[in-house]
Amino acid sequence: MDEGMMTPAERGMALAEEPDGPRGKGLYYVRTLGCQMNVHDSERIAGVLEAQGYRPASLEQARALDLDLLVLNTCAVRENASKRMYGTIGKWARLKQANPQAQIAVGGCMAQKDRERIARRAPWVDAVFGTKNIGDLPGLLDRARGQHRPQVQVSDRLSAFPADLPAVRGSKSSAWVAISVGCNNTCTFCIVPQVRGRERDRPLGDVLAEVERCVAAGAKEVTLLGQNVNSYGYSMGQRDAFSRLLRACGGVEGLERVRFTSPHPAAFTDEVIAAMAETPNVMHQLHMPLQSGSDRILRAMRRSYRSERFLSILDKVRRAMPDAQISTDVIVGFPGESEEDFQATMDLMGRARFSSAFIFEYSPRPGTPAAAMEQVPKPVVQERFDRLLALQERITQGNLDSFVGRRAEVMIAQRQGRRDGMTHRVTGRERGGVLVHVGVPEGQPVPEVGDLVACTITGAGKHYLTADPDPSQGQAYALSH
Repeated sequence: MDEGMMTPAERGMALAEEPDGPRGKGLYYVRTLGCQMNVHDSERIAGVLEAQGYRPASLEQARALDLDLLVLNTCAVRENASKRMYGTIGKWARLKQANPQAQIAVGGCMAQKDRERIARRAPWVDAVFGTKNIGDLPGLLDRARGQHRPQVQVSDRLSAFPADLPAVRGSKSSAWVAISVGCNNTCTFCIVPQVRGRERDRPLGDVLAEVERCVAAGAKEVTLLGQNVNSYGYSMGQRDAFSRLLRACGGVEGLERVRFTSPHPAAFTDEVIAAMAETPNVMHQLHMPLQSGSDRILRAMRRSYRSERFLSILDKVRRAMPDAQISTDVIVGFPGESEEDFQATMDLMGRARFSSAFIFEYSPRPGTPAAAMEQVPKPVVQERFDRLLALQERITQGNLDSFVGRRAEVMIAQRQGRRDGMTHRVTGRERGGVLVHVGVPEGQPVPEVGDLVACTITGAGKHYLTADPDPSQGQAYALSH
């Protein structure tokens, strides 16, 4: 029977008979919730699936749920993470109704935390796997298919780094490289240490080898990942390891840009600042979570720094790199936060002049100390959130406006942005990480993904820049491969 005439159930049964057919062992789709670490984990999930004969679904197939395997890689950082997870797998249940042979798997931080509960609440889920069990997913799916019941495998100890697994990179020109996993901090609002475990660092040589493999495969930009990326090496007794890693990346031929996220203020040393400033391919971009401008709240959060220490780091960074783009995370409405505490955050944000900020309303996570503290009323939190957001948006806009008329070097990430169909712009990021939509002047070559374009910035939107240069007016447009 022609595959196009099969029902979804018939197509699913045919997979076992024709594993090397057009759908391989099955068409899969991975949906990712959460941080960059989760995004990179999803690349590993795709890698282990394809190594076992699964094939990626097209966007059209995913939208039509013409799939044999759906994987949800979950986040547990915020309160609505659980609602999003159950809402998503609830919608996916209709795939199983249409095609009982199809499978659903749930991994990531929520799976690590709520392993058995997921299997009880959503019995149509075939496999639940933890953050340390990505490599076990194909076997779990095979067992679920043979035993006709959900399979759960969640390990509390890391036996091998995820970097040892195959990966399907989401971009040919940019790559994530995890240098550590886990976290040793005890922030009272955070669930990450419970779901990711204690910090484990990869040997520096292993990290550099992966960076070199990424460059050999076509990557021009690498982002180093860790829950507290700049405490890399501490678990090995090497407190200067992160600065040495940054400098070593400077010696990788063909690597144009190095970024990292997210550092912790307590481990942000003068050596790291010097390595950033003195290594040409390390970008002058820094995302360092503040969380609160109130020292009283920082103590309640168990954050191991105070506001003046944080500001002193920013001053040192800007003295060494005047062009640095510095962003942050802030939590509004942490339990016990008074108006005075909040005003301290407002004041610090005004002094810090962050290029951008991710501002969150406090979200209690069951099992964390802060969840048992006295909560700030929701209307108060919302009002404070609105005030802080308005302040930061004014600061951000002023920073973006300052780019207009200046030349920027943009690495192209996609040939056509979401809103660029009519303008025929290409999209990328300048060295500090700001999103730029670049118009190609008439008669000039159109850049490919991964190309560098030196161009004059001609406009500033709300959270992006535009470059529509006119060479006849002396504005720059120069392409390099």
